[in-house]
Amino acid sequence: MQRSLLRRTLASTVLLAAVAVLPAPTPAQAAAPDTRVDVDVRAGLATVGDTAIGVNHAIWDSQLGTPAVADLLHDAGVRMLRYPGGSYADIYHWRDHTAPGGYVAPDTDFDTFMAGARRTGAEPMIIANYGTGTAQEAADWVRYANVTKGYDATYWTIGNENYGNGHYGTAWEADEHADKSPREYAATVVAYSRAMKAVDPSIKIGAVLTTPGNWPDGIVGSGDTGTWNQEVLTLAGAAIDFVDVHWYPGGATPAETLTKPAQIQDATYLLRQQIDRYAGPGANDIGISLTEVNVDVGRNTQPGALFLADVYSGLLAQGVFTVQWWNVHNGLGEVSTVAGQTDYDDFGLLSSGNCTADNTVCQPPLNTPFAPYHALSLVGAFARPGDRFVGTGTDNDLVTAHAVRRPNGDVAVLLINKDPDAAHTVALNYHGFTPAAGTPSVATFTNGAGSVSTAPAGTAGGQTLPAYSISLVTLHPSGAAGSVPQAPGRPTATVTDRTATISWPAVTAGVKYEVYRQNGGVSALLGETTGTSLTVRNLEPGHRYTVNVLTRDGAGRLSAASPPLTFTTTSPATAACTVTFRDTNDWGNGYVGSIDITNNAAGPISGWTLAFTWPTAWQSLGSGWNATWTETGRTVRATSDTGLAAGASTSIGFVGSYSGPNVFPSVFTLNGTVCTSA
Repeated sequence: MQRSLLRRTLASTVLLAAVAVLPAPTPAQAAAPDTRVDVDVRAGLATVGDTAIGVNHAIWDSQLGTPAVADLLHDAGVRMLRYPGGSYADIYHWRDHTAPGGYVAPDTDFDTFMAGARRTGAEPMIIANYGTGTAQEAADWVRYANVTKGYDATYWTIGNENYGNGHYGTAWEADEHADKSPREYAATVVAYSRAMKAVDPSIKIGAVLTTPGNWPDGIVGSGDTGTWNQEVLTLAGAAIDFVDVHWYPGGATPAETLTKPAQIQDATYLLRQQIDRYAGPGANDIGISLTEVNVDVGRNTQPGALFLADVYSGLLAQGVFTVQWWNVHNGLGEVSTVAGQTDYDDFGLLSSGNCTADNTVCQPPLNTPFAPYHALSLVGAFARPGDRFVGTGTDNDLVTAHAVRRPNGDVAVLLINKDPDAAHTVALNYHGFTPAAGTPSVATFTNGAGSVSTAPAGTAGGQTLPAYSISLVTLHPSGAAGSVPQAPGRPTATVTDRTATISWPAVTAGVKYEVYRQNGGVSALLGETTGTSLTVRNLEPGHRYTVNVLTRDGAGRLSAASPPLTFTTTSPATAACTVTFRDTNDWGNGYVGSIDITNNAAGPISGWTLAFTWPTAWQSLGSGWNATWTETGRTVRATSDTGLAAGASTSIGFVGSYSGPNVFPSVFTLNGTVCTSA
């Protein structure tokens, strides 16, 4: 993220965040549900790892590593801490604890950071200085951390936002390399990785990429052969263990901001596609970390809290191994009122306790938790190491649901009401899980509250969500947990335009396997077999599917879900037409799309209409040429009265815009016939 260097020295007062336990409410007539939420434990997603809940620490923060801050982070469930702080990483020299050009607070050196991390119970993620450092300096840091001090620091990233070094025209990140290209960054990552792993082969090295749909994604710089991500992965893929991305999706209003988490599934899908396509034979072992995220509006108030809960849950469900808020303390910005509460425009989870220049407005006392901190504590209680995210769905755009299945059989559901004005009554429906009777425990954080409140509330099948709130409902299974069959391993698929043959490792004899397609919160059974493969037919060309395989034994007991498999069907191998689509020029929020159309039929076409559908709601048509272009909803049509002879081709083009992950259209029809995509 582009940011000015911070200059703040913080004092030391602690206000601990309390969690109130309220008495059970008096029974009352429940309101009729206006929202349906489905929770499907058969739709298995990612498992929560030991480093899932993370935040950023920074060397300008005099509270870094203090017992008060370490304990607050521990109480919120933080399991990973990043150091030494964003763009400072590329000017920071660990040995003498200096950052030329920036402010370094006293008592923020590496050993102090590690003491705080250990008190928190968090693993460190350390950023090696790419911009003004060397591979030797980084290797010496590894030696000091893991050989001399025995800190067992596993995760090391090479640099921070290094695409912001001026290569694409905008510069905020320090970079003394004469060559600012992704090619040079990749070559240097390889050199750093070799030097650092020569000291400790057990460490994991991360390379900086850009999140799909965020600048400079899609842009090919001067002298480059591909985008930043393409070149870095191609040249350095064999030398890295994970990729490191940031996400500041923006949003002019709280309402717009709270729509952005809908982009997560497509963003992670595209990023995984890029890794698989460019990183080489070890691509499957490369993890994804998202180490900075925050909002533009409502940073300290309820919009930031709702966004945090939604984004952490959504990213972890898609297999991101750590999500890290920017940051612990940051300082006062432009003061405003958001959702009826004072917002200090402060990126920090905790108050810095400072005032405006004229002292007319002051933040709460130092270390007072802001609203996103309380959201983080709910996420920490919700998504614990070993929990498995499962599928959810909702029929209300203002209510989001996430769910996990715990190893003990419990199901926890996180419900987020993004409506600032109204409560919503939710009907909860479960698939593959029967909750126990009784009133569940519900932890809730509401707009303007100073803490999370916990009380028995509602039923397993119904909850009333206050306006602008986050609620965590924890449910026990009905009946004692018994043994269930082993879940299958990760499936694979061989696909055509209309079929997919799904295969998986055998579990044991005498069982059958059920294959489910994820579909919101209610999975669809695609088929069952006693073998270890199933061919699914009548699929849509160019469509993305996510499936799980489950084992059912002779007693009818169903296993947990296999790891999810996502695949996309192809276009027809042969068709009466062929379409070649290319992104010929991209500028980060728009591009020129070129389309070549070939008539493969035996006879001529007197006139034609080419049609495709935007894969996402944040893509749109700007203009087009060599045809008459129209857009209706997400359907785009290009029409021409000019004939196309048998075997002949024609070229058309358009300008497309996007404000999120730019998933290219992959299915095109010509006069209603699905074409082969070349």
